[in-house]
Amino acid sequence: MSGARSTQWAVIGGGIVGAAIAYGLARAGEKPLLLDEGDVAHRAARGNLGNVWVQGKGAALPPYADLSRRAANDWAAFAGELEEVTGIDVHFRRPGAFFLCFSPDELEKRGAMMARLNEAATVKSRFEVLEGDELRRRLPAAGPALAGAIFSPDDGTANPLRLLRALIKGTVTLGGEYLPCQRAENIALSGAGVEIATEKGPVRAERVVLAAGLGNARLAPLLGLDAPVRPVRGQILVTEKVRPFLASGTNFVRQTVEGGCVFGESSEEAGFDEGTTLPVLRETAVRAVAAFPLLRHVQVVRAWGALRIMSPDGAPIYQQTEDGRAFLVSVHSGVTLSSFHAGPLVKTLMGEGFSIPAYRPFSPERFHVQAA
Repeated sequence: MSGARSTQWAVIGGGIVGAAIAYGLARAGEKPLLLDEGDVAHRAARGNLGNVWVQGKGAALPPYADLSRRAANDWAAFAGELEEVTGIDVHFRRPGAFFLCFSPDELEKRGAMMARLNEAATVKSRFEVLEGDELRRRLPAAGPALAGAIFSPDDGTANPLRLLRALIKGTVTLGGEYLPCQRAENIALSGAGVEIATEKGPVRAERVVLAAGLGNARLAPLLGLDAPVRPVRGQILVTEKVRPFLASGTNFVRQTVEGGCVFGESSEEAGFDEGTTLPVLRETAVRAVAAFPLLRHVQVVRAWGALRIMSPDGAPIYQQTEDGRAFLVSVHSGVTLSSFHAGPLVKTLMGEGFSIPAYRPFSPERFHVQAA
């Protein structure tokens, strides 16, 4: 590969996950190259509420609950550091959040699940089961259609687009390099390193991290890795700015620092179609108004669809090649886990790698267990 750009670390994927890893490597003194397909990519950051969320995560995989809770506990220091390095406030707040329930049965089942999960997790999370009257006392804007909510003070929010901007700026500020519009067309292990063919020429790296979201499904097999991820479409609506009424987050409605409301909870198997559909948008709006009747006459200013990255069980996938030259990171919770990816995960990459026991529950081998 004569004329190839050379680096010790290349990170493929310029979304929140890849940018957090690149930022962490740069913070650790490395000079990573962050390869980004550009804004034509299916950016999951466009399709989430920016929740730094622990409620219910890991219900089927307790190590995921522990991972999420540790990451959320590290977020305040992480956000402060990002602002110090980049001057960008990512709007992190941790006032707690409500998981809104529309029926007593839903509330009872959700509370029971939270109790079971807390019993199984080693990192405990506080929560309260609030019935309707108590919910409306704590959250006066809540409508009568709500039977109650689960409240956890351990949940928070951030602005995902400001977060992405800060991570990329921080990577460059600390000595890394950001390469936009540089899609990885092909990748192969070669000699002592990894060779990456991109739209703008070849790149040679000693080590590579695949953090390309849905693109990992295409790239991982080229290195003998496994990324069984699929797109799940979510449709989002944003309203005009309204008076502050929702200081805490919820599972599907959030008021931003600027005053607009973002809501959406749809989950659709629609392939790579990022479009919107009137039935889903209508149902989303109906539920938002039922939860908070004051939204009834508020104008929606924008609606869009976005693709999220989902593994078969919704939990992260962490894997590496046997020789430790290539690593795979595929996660659904890119915002929540940003503090982890920029910190402890980078230390693992630079040290023993994903072969250590802590990462074993997140191996894709869990999807290939044969029934007796």
